[in-house]
Amino acid sequence: MTGTDSARIVTASRTIAAPAEQIFALVATPAEQIRIDGNDNLSATDGQQRVSAVGDVFTMELTNGETRENHVVEFEEKRLIAWLPAPVGEQPRGHLWRWELEPLEDGQTKVTHTYDWTRLEDETRYARALATNEDYLQRSLEALERCLSENSSLAH
Repeated sequence: MTGTDSARIVTASRTIAAPAEQIFALVATPAEQIRIDGNDNLSATDGQQRVSAVGDVFTMELTNGETRENHVVEFEEKRLIAWLPAPVGEQPRGHLWRWELEPLEDGQTKVTHTYDWTRLEDETRYARALATNEDYLQRSLEALERCLSENSSLAH
């Protein structure tokens, strides 16, 4: 990987006190993405209940009013989900969002959130891509942890 490529991959990780199955249920449900979006970029989803395989497509409305179709390109139940966003009816432009879960022996899970724009060729997206930094991804991880905490307190 060249220096340019590594600068186009932003990653953040956090150990969360919840089982991978519970965390994955949140990140694989499009409607929950609004609650865990550290970019404050999402305003609505298509209400699809759950992503379940590579090839699934779910829709999100951005805060700027545009709509994106998200094409799931990586999927392993309880472990991995990644998608490529695209304007409705168009091919993905080359940036990818990924969630990876690594169950730990103590019942916790290491969660890694990645924004990879190594294949982004649409120069109109570069400024936004450059602005998406580790802080945004950390905010998503913090929001994910809050959602899990809220959900577990509601269950009691």
